[in-house]
Amino acid sequence: MNKMLFAAAVCVVLTSVAGSAFAAKKTAGKAKAPSTPGKSFSVYSDQGAKSNHFVPSGWMGDCGDIKLNAGFKEGPQAGTSCIMITYSAESSQNNGWSGVYWQYPANNWGNVNKGYNLTGVKKLTFWARGEKGDEEIAEFKVGGISGEYADSDSTTVGPVKLTKEWKQYTIDLDGKDLSHVIGGFCWTASKDNNPEGVVFYLDEIAFE
Repeated sequence: MNKMLFAAAVCVVLTSVAGSAFAAKKTAGKAKAPSTPGKSFSVYSDQGAKSNHFVPSGWMGDCGDIKLNAGFKEGPQAGTSCIMITYSAESSQNNGWSGVYWQYPANNWGNVNKGYNLTGVKKLTFWARGEKGDEEIAEFKVGGISGEYADSDSTTVGPVKLTKEWKQYTIDLDGKDLSHVIGGFCWTASKDNNPEGVVFYLDEIAFE
């Protein structure tokens, strides 16, 4: 979306986002991303899990329309908790859409010289369900954050209509440049497709 970066900057001012801000001195060139060996690399498994590698700090668009509970304990797909997201579609910042990026480090819009090297990863999988079913999410995304130290690539799936029951979704990353990943996961939803707003749930988000 053309106004994404502006809207995200507004959200930083108007909302208190998850996680604390990180500061880093910019250096010439891009820092070497830490290597991440292993078969699975988690974005979110449970609230506060040490295996979580990204923070849902990148609130965008009508950020006043978003409520995010990363420790919802009623009926997670696995473990002890899942993520509950409420999007009211009230257009509190007059954008007509909202979204959240899970970032590394927190609040990194390409201005921090850090990122994960996920070279060799083939896909990102996640579980999602709607409160009622038929909720429409405009996109689920990996990467796509710009800036001086931007994501090295991006890919999306969507639009996605959710079901009331948990369902696993896959974002194909085969052949993508994953040498510098700061936007580990993202969703966006619009008022046009959800005029009454939506409530939906996410769980077990992981690179594989």
